[in-house]
Amino acid sequence: MMTFRPLLALPLIAALSACGGTVERFGSGAPVVDQTLPRVSSRYSSLEVRQVSLPSYAASDEIASRDAGGAITTNKSTLWADEPARAMTLELSRYLGQITGAQVAAEPWPFLDRAEAIVDVRIEDMVADADGSFHITGQYYVAPDSGYGGRSGLFSLSQPIVGDGAGAIAAARAAATRALAEQIARGGLR
Repeated sequence: MMTFRPLLALPLIAALSACGGTVERFGSGAPVVDQTLPRVSSRYSSLEVRQVSLPSYAASDEIASRDAGGAITTNKSTLWADEPARAMTLELSRYLGQITGAQVAAEPWPFLDRAEAIVDVRIEDMVADADGSFHITGQYYVAPDSGYGGRSGLFSLSQPIVGDGAGAIAAARAAATRALAEQIARGGLR
């Protein structure tokens, strides 16, 4: 009778897992402090950014692309460095803070006092397209704590993918997120 010894199986499992392909992870590569961002005054001194809502294919760790026929595909060996909704929420928060000068944080709000307004972004489409552009479309909402004067707006943004590969797609996503932050600041926070 053969008995299974878990500790003896560990080297075998490790050896088998090493046989898989290389997985590459890509972040935005955007600078933490972007000196080239415009300054837009905000009517709110503090903003909470809710977690960005993404379609299921864009919420995956795998980087999605759309071919000329319209099919959205992913590659298991090229992944985002961070969970996409979390990464976009943090990046959008950072850009909004730099553009407006307001106190901005992603949810959950980390401060004792409440934010003066909540920014909620719902993305319908977010993909690297066959035309060489990275597209994001959707809607944003700005809800003041007072309950009055809320705003919303539609967005449809495209940024060129400069270069080849997932790193170029990640840079284009960062540029699209920056453009979205500028649009929200100008249309929803003034």
